[in-house]
Amino acid sequence: MPKRKSKKTEVRNSAPGTDRKPASYDAKDIYVLEGLAPVRKRPGMYIGSTGVDGLHHLIWEVIDNSIDEAMSGHAKNIEVRLVGEHVVSVNDDGRGIPVDTHKQTKKSALETVMTMLHAGGKFGGESYKVSGGLHGVGVSVVNALSQSLKAEVCRDGYRYVQEYVRGKPKYKVRKIGKCDQRGTMVTFDPDSEIFAAANGKIPEFDRKRIVDHLRQQAYLTKGVRIDVIDERQQPHAYYTFYFEGGVAAFVSYLIDDQRTIQDEVFYVHREHNGIDVEAALCYTDEIETEELGFANNIHTTDGGMHVTGFRTALTRSINDYTRSNEYLKKEEENLTGDDVREGLTAVISVKLREPQFEGQTKARLGNPEARTAVEAIIGESFKEFLEKHPQDARRIIEKCLLSAKARKAAKAARETVLRKGALEGLTLPGKLADCISKDATQSELFLVEGDSAGGSAKMGRNRNFQAILPLRGKILNVEKARVDKMLASNEIRSLVVALGAGFGNDLDISKVRYHKIVLMCDADSDGNHIRTLLLTFFYRYFVTLIEHGYLYIAQPPLYRIAKGKEVHYAYTESEKEAVIRQLLKLSEEKRATRGETKKSDELAETVEGEKGIMGISIQRYKGLGEMNPGQLWETTMNPEQRVLKHVTIEDAKEADRIFDILMGSEVAPRKRFIQAHARTAQNIDV
Repeated sequence: MPKRKSKKTEVRNSAPGTDRKPASYDAKDIYVLEGLAPVRKRPGMYIGSTGVDGLHHLIWEVIDNSIDEAMSGHAKNIEVRLVGEHVVSVNDDGRGIPVDTHKQTKKSALETVMTMLHAGGKFGGESYKVSGGLHGVGVSVVNALSQSLKAEVCRDGYRYVQEYVRGKPKYKVRKIGKCDQRGTMVTFDPDSEIFAAANGKIPEFDRKRIVDHLRQQAYLTKGVRIDVIDERQQPHAYYTFYFEGGVAAFVSYLIDDQRTIQDEVFYVHREHNGIDVEAALCYTDEIETEELGFANNIHTTDGGMHVTGFRTALTRSINDYTRSNEYLKKEEENLTGDDVREGLTAVISVKLREPQFEGQTKARLGNPEARTAVEAIIGESFKEFLEKHPQDARRIIEKCLLSAKARKAAKAARETVLRKGALEGLTLPGKLADCISKDATQSELFLVEGDSAGGSAKMGRNRNFQAILPLRGKILNVEKARVDKMLASNEIRSLVVALGAGFGNDLDISKVRYHKIVLMCDADSDGNHIRTLLLTFFYRYFVTLIEHGYLYIAQPPLYRIAKGKEVHYAYTESEKEAVIRQLLKLSEEKRATRGETKKSDELAETVEGEKGIMGISIQRYKGLGEMNPGQLWETTMNPEQRVLKHVTIEDAKEADRIFDILMGSEVAPRKRFIQAHARTAQNIDV
């Protein structure tokens, strides 16, 4: 296809009332970006962003081609190598990208695939019955956004190669010798012009992120081996994933150490009207639900038709079984979808010819036929499972009935709290010292451990925009409690009402009364425990607040160091040592003039040991209540001087796992976690 040269047109807008002619707007003013130019012009449209997520998306796009070969039954092995600082190589033993001349483009098919958008074997014909690719822009986008890329193909007994610079071929496809294997290897180096951060450097590839993604892909493509080799360190790190159990093995992995109520994981793999459906589920004695939906190995984070079909079939099957076995009386209402999904871990994977994803990020599957297929297969197979496993069925039904009972109790408790709370315009909790400002974007709420510290905070705050809510003792561990029990806690009820926006699924982020919520706890083991309990509460019932960046942790100082009228605060051990040395510097100089040789580090040790000589006093704060209102304001609450930690969620799945380990009911995983990380814990206050 001959390249068309675009002409640059100068456009001048005419002001009203002038003699200038209006700017032209003809066909010559329409610019056509050839080849991969649109990708480099607007990379975010194709990979989401030019940050860390977009950088890793390049790897996913190349791997998707290899996974598609595996799903079509043509590849058994995939290898991913982190070769250099930013160089990645992906190799598979599939059929190899064709290299013969393409009839339409008059170029090698390899060059066509690598340099043209919407070119590939996934738009028609029988090359790929199912594919993760949607727009056909995958590997060509990677090529466009790489400063260098090399494609090697083993096919028909020969090895072929072509290299590119920012999407443009350096030479025509070359045959470089014989090859007794088959497959494709793509090695690329992301373009620093596209991905360089503010410091001018490309972010590093995150090995854990890559390993987690490829583990997931191996579960979803059973019987395929995926190797990951990180050559950036010595010795090299090796990971191998191979799962014959498919999504059943995936469910077992997700459950990990949680206690299950089933003796056997439910698993089905069938086809319905040309749609391949693979699903597995297992109930645990926890209350959290985890449902993962996939379409052609793409994680549909917002669910879609396949997940809807699964939920419908599951609810109907359990209600039918419950009725037929008289677990429910005739006058009692059916179990709801929430009732039957409490404690459920499930993976639903469908593979279909032409997936219709909603949104550019493919977060939701829109094919109605996927719902029909999943609903039919799950409805029939799960009914068979319940009939064949009566003990598992009984335990599942009992859990669902308990969930329904708890739901009704929670609804009553929730309505009571909200009816009596600020949402109805009634009074706020009595111990809340609210701020004058009604502008949520300017208002801060400090959750303060203890009445003593709460009193100091109330006196020391700026009442114009700072509100104080003292918390007495350790709040309930919500990881182990249902909603009705949680709302029976006075401390939690006061906190929910003070925030004024509901909680959980009923949370209305627009009604939150404070856009800065600060956890202010003592710097000791009890304070750390209370902070963890509060973080658990916010993660489980106010996660949207965290996602919006509203949650912070105050950092009160550990030490007050004074010499004469000069006062310093230190937030870490190293800061304390630096302050002491600075205060002793003058003393050292004076001593040197008198011929004394003791240095500042020796003097610092003396001061630390005796706490009062050389005119320096050191006070170790273990509780916020040890500070007077002025000190608390100066060190911890004054926006001009304070130190706050911003609470964020980088990996929701990992955060969920850690909270389960640290705050859940199972002791064994917590014990293992403590043993594994004991060496990294420092300065533990017992």
